[in-house]
Amino acid sequence: MGRGKVELKRIENPTSRQVTFSKRRNGLLKKAFELSILCDAEVALIILSPSGKIYQFSSHDINRTIAMYRNQVGLPESNNSSFRQARTMEFGRNNENEELRRSIDNLEMRLKNLAGEELDMLGMQELKQLERQLKTGVERIRSQMGRVISENISLLKGKHKALQEENSRLQKRVKLHELHYADPSSSRISGPNAYMQFIS
Repeated sequence: MGRGKVELKRIENPTSRQVTFSKRRNGLLKKAFELSILCDAEVALIILSPSGKIYQFSSHDINRTIAMYRNQVGLPESNNSSFRQARTMEFGRNNENEELRRSIDNLEMRLKNLAGEELDMLGMQELKQLERQLKTGVERIRSQMGRVISENISLLKGKHKALQEENSRLQKRVKLHELHYADPSSSRISGPNAYMQFIS
């Protein structure tokens, strides 16, 4: 049993419209590719999405195919055509993407160089510059380590002093306890007088 006939009208739901666009666009691009292979046809397909994004397929040089089409239908060459503007926009996006890829590659190579890897392609000047950068980095790391160590030492000294004071207080309490409960027959002074003598 076949599918029912689809009514061709604009899809109102934006999500469904985008899904349908993606599926049918891919289908069109696939069919264009298959036609060019199976029938040895020169095929050029251009799709502009509602947002203005360009999708294209060309089995040969697309500019040549378009020039042949314009010649066949008698259209004059126009430098200000919408297609040329769209191609210029796409070319700009491609250049921007390529520039970003190059920047990422350069940064990855720089990180490898800083880790001491893949140094064979560097000349003497580049190696010296890398050495200076590493020395500067090491100095900054050592400076930060010195600050952290100094802060930790100060913190530990404060804790040590607090512990010493607590220890001193505890020792005084122990001595006071011993004096208070000393044997009355001993030569030690006991009672309140002992406490007064201890704290004086």
